[in-house]
Amino acid sequence: MDWQSESPELWAFLGSLHRGEILSGTVATIERFGVFVALDDGPEHPVFPGVGFITVPELSWRRFEAASDIVQIGQRVSCAFLQFDTWNAEARLSLRATQPDPFPAFVQCTAPGEELQGKVTKLAPFGFFVQVADGIEGLVPFPERSSTSTEAPAPEGFVQVGDDVTVIVTEVDRERRRLTFSQRQGTPDR
Repeated sequence: MDWQSESPELWAFLGSLHRGEILSGTVATIERFGVFVALDDGPEHPVFPGVGFITVPELSWRRFEAASDIVQIGQRVSCAFLQFDTWNAEARLSLRATQPDPFPAFVQCTAPGEELQGKVTKLAPFGFFVQVADGIEGLVPFPERSSTSTEAPAPEGFVQVGDDVTVIVTEVDRERRRLTFSQRQGTPDR
């Protein structure tokens, strides 16, 4: 579809927006891939339920299972404009850009070797994730396979989601926003 000729008012509105500009609107629809937002100052979209769109990663700094854990249909939101998506004729938005990123402040006060308390949030074939503060998680990787081992250890054998654990910070990667932990004795604190 040639959005520029089919919907010139929409095209002009989207073209007038600037990166970082804060736009307000109402959550119109929640999909598994993101959230459509009907913008207060924007025209209606001829196809989608809103002119604004927030991809799942741009909803929050913290881990969540579904977009509905962060926003609800009908909720008022203020988002930062990221870019004009000319393919879909929509404003790509970020809700998390309007919230402080907890990672830099946390890692400024955290160093390798530090012991932290946390809760297991997710199990994976390569390790498990532990939340040590609001919006701050790190990975406890499983040890590399030995030459005699044919399978990686099952995370269920060590911990369960919801277990309280003690971890030690082994790596802080500021650039990629990642923390790596090891677990003392490999058992949860129950």
